[in-house]
Amino acid sequence: MSNNFVAPRFFAQAIPPYTEGMRIGLLGGSFNPPHQAHRAISQFALKRLQLDRVWWLVTPGNPLKENGTLHELGERMQAARDVANDSRIEVTCLESVIRTRYTIDTINILRRRLSGLRFVWIMGADNLAQFHRWQHWRRIADQVPIAVIDRPPQSFRALASPAAQALARYRLPENKAALLADQPAPAWVFLTGLKLNLSSTRLRNPDGSWKGTK
Repeated sequence: MSNNFVAPRFFAQAIPPYTEGMRIGLLGGSFNPPHQAHRAISQFALKRLQLDRVWWLVTPGNPLKENGTLHELGERMQAARDVANDSRIEVTCLESVIRTRYTIDTINILRRRLSGLRFVWIMGADNLAQFHRWQHWRRIADQVPIAVIDRPPQSFRALASPAAQALARYRLPENKAALLADQPAPAWVFLTGLKLNLSSTRLRNPDGSWKGTK
């Protein structure tokens, strides 16, 4: 039995409502805490990529980050729903249910079980800058189109990164962004025009508590 085996009924309970053929953006993260930049990025992607929905995948923990100050999953889930406040943005703890730690495993399961959906992985430019450190990052690029949202001042560092250079020939012009979900992977686009400089790190106190909360 696979380590990622999960009964179909539990998988179905963790998956937001959908209909066949939908174009779904996937935004993964710890959401510790969720904030308005997550919402703005999602709404920006919905418009520019012509998506039907964006699913926020609230991870149990990021393998590349220190998780000692990570709030409980249920608390982050509820906070994410409060921040999203958009019927097109769905919040799920899918990775906790299917017991995946790495993005490649999550994507493989989603593509296998929901083959009628067209997925796009959404990341900020700061994540593109370190994408080459992700587990099996080349396989991720081979499995699903990727939309990178510019986050100044990360632009130059992101586009000069090993992953961006390796995938350069698969980059779509920005004016073709609406076609990304229909492209066979590897395919990616770098989207500019969203001017937000906000991160979860800046919204946490030194002790890990969220600013504005006790």
